[in-house]
Amino acid sequence: MRAIKSRNGTAEVVDLPEPEIKAQHVKVRIDYSSVSIGTELLMIRTNPGAPLGYSATGIVMEAGEGVTHVAPGQRVACYGSPAHREIMLSPKHLTVPVPDGVAPEEAAFAGLGAIAVHALRQAELKFGETALVVGVGILGQIIARIAHASNYRVIGLEPIAERRSLLVSAGIRHACKNGEEVAAVLRDTTPDGGGADAVLVCASNRKASLIDEAIGWLRDRGRVVIVGDTGTAFDRDLLFAKEASVHISRAGGPGRYEPDYEQRGVDYPIGYVRWTEGRNVQDFLRMLQEKRIDIRSLISDRVSFRELPELYSQYASAPQNRMGIVVRFD
Repeated sequence: MRAIKSRNGTAEVVDLPEPEIKAQHVKVRIDYSSVSIGTELLMIRTNPGAPLGYSATGIVMEAGEGVTHVAPGQRVACYGSPAHREIMLSPKHLTVPVPDGVAPEEAAFAGLGAIAVHALRQAELKFGETALVVGVGILGQIIARIAHASNYRVIGLEPIAERRSLLVSAGIRHACKNGEEVAAVLRDTTPDGGGADAVLVCASNRKASLIDEAIGWLRDRGRVVIVGDTGTAFDRDLLFAKEASVHISRAGGPGRYEPDYEQRGVDYPIGYVRWTEGRNVQDFLRMLQEKRIDIRSLISDRVSFRELPELYSQYASAPQNRMGIVVRFD
């Protein structure tokens, strides 16, 4: 079967053996995957031989021992396993039936959706509070849309004009190009001009930290959530002055990178862990089914599997022209 892996700073199509079914897993023939461009470019630059992609949709070929919630022939969304490949062996808790009314192109973003949902849960916002999303690439765009649909006041910070326009087209009123504009909006829209309840940092640059700036935009005892692959240095005095807290959002939620959950199929009891990564995937798909958020308007590129390696280099030179990228297998 064909798959895409990183090699010497580039991506290439390779041939791999077809995976064999095993217990607590689902064998899926992928027909659409989505690209998390920031994460995947980082993998290409730093991790030779890494399989790429982690969010896709396809049709169940075979269900392993212990899998009862899906059956061959059913459309599912998959998260967490290498996704840019013709056949995926997907953990059962991360293989979710796609509801009626959700198009395959939308379902391909289920993994990114779970990450966005978990990031907002980490922010611990309450109805009507203010979320500042810093960096609105594809993940920041999805976070902003979910937050807007949940009746949080949403402010976006993004230097690229095309990305700010996407926020505005989704009904998000405040799309700022720099910190001065953010400060002005916060003065005008938050109680006593006190600042955002949470700042979600979605930028992807390990050489730079935005935590000090984020603390400056917070209200007293507010919360910074690190979502992107960014630097984590901060000034203790700034943190102390507001008794702020800094949290990192680990991918799609509880269960991520846990062998018992992902590989052995052991679920967390819902009374103890309400929102696992698998349940976050389900909730994102529900939002799509109920038309609470629009993903199709974020799709800027639809490419064939063979075209994907070239797209990485094109994106690196002109990121403002691309947003959601869907890969089709034909």
